[in-house]
Amino acid sequence: MTTYRLEDVFKLSGVPEVTFVEPVEFPRLLVALRTPGRGVVIEGPSGIGKTSAVTKALARLEPESGQSVLRLSARRQDDRELIGELPTIKEAGVVVIDDFHRLDADVRLSIADHLKVLADEERQDTKVIVIGINQAGDSLLSFAPDLSGRIEVIKFAVNPDDRVKSLVEKGCEALNIEISCADEIVQAADGSFNIAQMLCHDACLTVNVTETASKHVPIEISYELVRERVLDRLAGSFYRRAEVFAKGKKLRREGRAPYLQILRWLALSEEWTIDLDREMSKHPALRGSVGQVVEKGHLRNLLDEQSELLGDLMHYDSEARVLAVEDPKFFFFIKNLAWNRFAERIGYFDVSFSSRYDFALSFAGADRDIAQMLFDALSELEHEVFYDKNEQARILAENVEEYLAPIYKSEASFVVAILGPDYPTRIWTKFESEQFKKRFGEKAVIPIWFTGQDYGAFDISREVGGETIDRAKPLEPQVAEIAQRLAMKLTAHRIAGESVEEP
Repeated sequence: MTTYRLEDVFKLSGVPEVTFVEPVEFPRLLVALRTPGRGVVIEGPSGIGKTSAVTKALARLEPESGQSVLRLSARRQDDRELIGELPTIKEAGVVVIDDFHRLDADVRLSIADHLKVLADEERQDTKVIVIGINQAGDSLLSFAPDLSGRIEVIKFAVNPDDRVKSLVEKGCEALNIEISCADEIVQAADGSFNIAQMLCHDACLTVNVTETASKHVPIEISYELVRERVLDRLAGSFYRRAEVFAKGKKLRREGRAPYLQILRWLALSEEWTIDLDREMSKHPALRGSVGQVVEKGHLRNLLDEQSELLGDLMHYDSEARVLAVEDPKFFFFIKNLAWNRFAERIGYFDVSFSSRYDFALSFAGADRDIAQMLFDALSELEHEVFYDKNEQARILAENVEEYLAPIYKSEASFVVAILGPDYPTRIWTKFESEQFKKRFGEKAVIPIWFTGQDYGAFDISREVGGETIDRAKPLEPQVAEIAQRLAMKLTAHRIAGESVEEP
């Protein structure tokens, strides 16, 4: 019997030998690799075996091709320089470019042009293989649309359970063991060979199996124990980094936690990649706050500024607005986070949000300047604000009254009524005020008055506390202070809501 070491069987990194399992796409990959001149793009989530499959396929083909293989990675500075020079190198042989998505746009464009030339000339002396996360092929085609038909794009999906199970069985046979929770490990791996390797590795360590056993060893252990051991170990590497991302550039405890929400969407994704535009459309209550950090480049800036902590965990394409996990162990960690406890520990008051909007603005057109400044200030504080200008596309083809009525009646925690001189005379402000007038009794309407304007002794808005703006003075600092007080009011409202026990 051959004796294997645990670390060589259930490998935590690198290309496995004992437990290598051909992915579903392997035959197509073999054919694409031996087709002269034709570029090959392999894309898919991290940790599912793309690089291992390419390495194994090339090893199988090497005796017949006789070509050397040059392996480059966009993660290494020296390699990035060589990748940039690749189009000028004649008879380069087989070149593998891993982590292609990390290259600068100009280098990706250069490689796209080079692939077209190689395909058109059916070059025998050079073949380029690109490996990247989801949409790597789309990225290339966006630079050179006429590449379509000239390159082979192979999409590696998450591996089916039977392939992951085969990996576990190969490892158990090599170590002469049987893992009682093997089926649960296969399910928990979510199609990732890498995660399956990690879970099996830890299962073995719980009973001190470090190499092939001289006699068959049944490992009786619950999956829950394996998972907790793995998570405890991963927490040392990832908890702090997850916190840094979830807090964003500045923790706003009363806000809608947009960075935390993005991280949670990522944890729930099936292929470890999210299209932020699509996610925002699926979660309209978070569209404003998440849209704010995406549109203004805050998400891109955060990842750039925290590149030492987050750079090897996630990749963000700010043009396509696609965010992907690059470390499968990090994905396993965030997928199994206790999210409510995590949010609480960071310092957020609430991340469930019973209302669609935090604030709904009601105003006449003459006061749009105030409304715009207030919207900007509240959005910067990561609140969800209904502001008609931002809703115009969504209102198209809708019955406007039916669309607006519930927002002012109940879908906003607070209505902020900007009561300028034109407010009582406009049709839409009359309609909006009809919807929210009963909410004065619920302490959910916050009026904003203007200095020097006569409101009348019987104006219902004068019966509640509100804010005042003086148009004779600079507006921005006044609006900024009002926005801060509104945020404080919302914080108090959420804290009070948390303290009320459910019946």
